[in-house]
Amino acid sequence: MSEFNNEFLKEAIRLSEENITAKTGGPFGAVIVKDGVIISEGTNIVTSANDPTAHSEIQAIRAAAKSLNTFNLSGCEIYSSCEPCPMCLAAIYWARIDKLYYANNRTDAANIGFDDEHFYNELNLPTNKKKIIMEQHGSEEALNVFKKWNEMEDKIKY
Repeated sequence: MSEFNNEFLKEAIRLSEENITAKTGGPFGAVIVKDGVIISEGTNIVTSANDPTAHSEIQAIRAAAKSLNTFNLSGCEIYSSCEPCPMCLAAIYWARIDKLYYANNRTDAANIGFDDEHFYNELNLPTNKKKIIMEQHGSEEALNVFKKWNEMEDKIKY
């Protein structure tokens, strides 16, 4: 794993500024690096794509996975213009990215109207206390599918 490279962080920040100039989304940019080379980039295109999941880190992960033809981004690092929100942080974990570097923190983001604190708080609540009403139904049928998956010998684990 390589050491922090300020040029990669500057590129993520440049992308975030370019994104607001183009008015394609919020002030966020990210790049993914493997073996000292940028392999993908992403900007926040939530408003232009009408996609609430189109954050810069998610976009960069999608592009890196496509470029490397794998869902496992072990050996990669991500540089982000801002500390990732809970969704993006979870995606970084799911992608198996080894290291995260970021510029602005979540307090900086909250100060300009991107406050994720309620998400952090919600995630820690028991299911029956969450803002979104959650009910479980059909678990027997769904468990049968899980059993089939568990018994498959040729499944691709992730």
